[in-house]
Amino acid sequence: MRFINSSYEGLKDHQATQLLFLFSLCLLSSINIIEATVQHLKWEIKYEYRSPDCFKKLSITVNGLSPGPTITATQGDTLIIQVTNSLITENTAIHWHGIRQRGTPWSDGTQGITQCPILPGETFTYQFVVDRAGTYMYHAHYEMQRSAGLHGLIRVLVPEGTVEPFSYDEERSIIVNDWWHKSAIEQSTGLLSLNFSWVGEPQSLLINGRGRYNCSLAGTTDVCDMTNTECLPFVLTMVPGKTYRLRIASLASLSALNLEIEGHDMTIVEADGHYVDPVIVKNLNIYSGETYSIIVKADQDPLRNYWIGLNVISRKPGTPTGTSILNYHPNNPLKVPPTLPPTGPLWNDTLYRFNQSKLIKSHPDHIEPPPPTSNRVIILLNTQNKVNGYIRWSINNVSLNLPTTPYLIAIKENLRHVFSKKPALETYKYKTYDIHSVLKNPNTTLGNSIHRLKFNSTVDLILQNANALSPNISETHPWHLHGHDFWVLGYGLGKFDPQINPKNYNLVDPIQKNTVPLHPYGWTALRFQADNPGVWSFHCHLEAHFFIGMGVVLEEGVERLGKLPKSIMGCGQSKSLVRT
Repeated sequence: MRFINSSYEGLKDHQATQLLFLFSLCLLSSINIIEATVQHLKWEIKYEYRSPDCFKKLSITVNGLSPGPTITATQGDTLIIQVTNSLITENTAIHWHGIRQRGTPWSDGTQGITQCPILPGETFTYQFVVDRAGTYMYHAHYEMQRSAGLHGLIRVLVPEGTVEPFSYDEERSIIVNDWWHKSAIEQSTGLLSLNFSWVGEPQSLLINGRGRYNCSLAGTTDVCDMTNTECLPFVLTMVPGKTYRLRIASLASLSALNLEIEGHDMTIVEADGHYVDPVIVKNLNIYSGETYSIIVKADQDPLRNYWIGLNVISRKPGTPTGTSILNYHPNNPLKVPPTLPPTGPLWNDTLYRFNQSKLIKSHPDHIEPPPPTSNRVIILLNTQNKVNGYIRWSINNVSLNLPTTPYLIAIKENLRHVFSKKPALETYKYKTYDIHSVLKNPNTTLGNSIHRLKFNSTVDLILQNANALSPNISETHPWHLHGHDFWVLGYGLGKFDPQINPKNYNLVDPIQKNTVPLHPYGWTALRFQADNPGVWSFHCHLEAHFFIGMGVVLEEGVERLGKLPKSIMGCGQSKSLVRT
């Protein structure tokens, strides 16, 4: 085993034991893994002034970068990431999105669920194995900090000698996200106020951390300067005749996005770490929390540059098209293309987006068929509600309110009265509920009950969309499951019928993912195996929606875990455990 910038010296006993266990597991689980490595990274999280779209504001950086540094590892590697919180007045936590954390649920990075937050001035060490090749991401999982820039990409490469079902000459990575000029604190304060203040539409769309705001709207060059080199457009340079793999990740906090490369077709080949039966598209719909790999050929006129356009879909756009430049070497990389940037499809063309979602299937040579039946069906109705006059998002008429003691600690250490032992509601009155109408009684309650699953059982999760508090509004909700990949069995428009719709599930070649869209007034059916001991969040990946209650918590097999590391403790009732 080869170590990168690390050693056993200084590791706590539980870390060293876990490291040896995970390494042994890697050797036994795959004959392709010839040499696993251990990467030891040191990160400092702090606020710094940045102008990603020419407008100066405080951004959260990782070692001075936003987006943060890209992690590149090989399947089977162990990552040991030492995170120091230098935010001065804010807690933090980092989630390794798409990494299943088998054997290390305490490193999932979800404050209130798997760990206590990292306090200002403290250092916390995450340690886990990247057990599947693919494209993933990391981001803050504390309040609204993802929208402040705490995010980045994870590239997990296949082991040497492994052949992927597509070929390319070189690869590039692209992070897309939306960007506000208000701080994360201002956003969260508005969401939690009785006089509710929505975050509003983003001011800019960023491609690899760069965008372009019209500074004339800011009123002063002291705040916004369009000559600032920080907001020069990102340039994707290609060599004529070569084929490129583009790894694309959406770290958007609110917006569903559509990406188009002017004049070039895109072939989807990977989604959330799973190979796709190749699909050629003109533009790609990508929802918050999703990752894709696409193949692009540099086969157009090499004497000019081309636009890469990023547009808001599913919400009425209040944000200009985000742009970057595709440049054919050795042309002038910043030369403006002679055309207008792509405007994308109609923002409210739900059927177009719905049909593209249905196109994504497993590659014929990499199908992992789902279990033919499930042991349990949980139907989750997505609604916007009110609690004592405060606007909240709810699931089955309960708005999630995380406890001060993380669930993982409370369950494993048998800490009583941390959360309600009453089982979470598993369905709603679907026979009589009108998903197209505004609720006559929008009032709901806060809750922290969870779904406790039988270990190794097969579970169906049915997401059902409905109308919001305003008439004729049903938003797109991208849902993300921690600790697992799930099979996407089907999508539908209208109300899910548990007697009829399961008969049409795709049990032949469904794609596996960790994040999936729930379309307006529609439903999405998922299946997964509860085979990863831990406590896992399942939530809408829109930052503001989860922040005010749009999620559920799943528990499976916690009794199978060994002793929990004390480093995840120190809040709520777990304070006493640190001293024992």
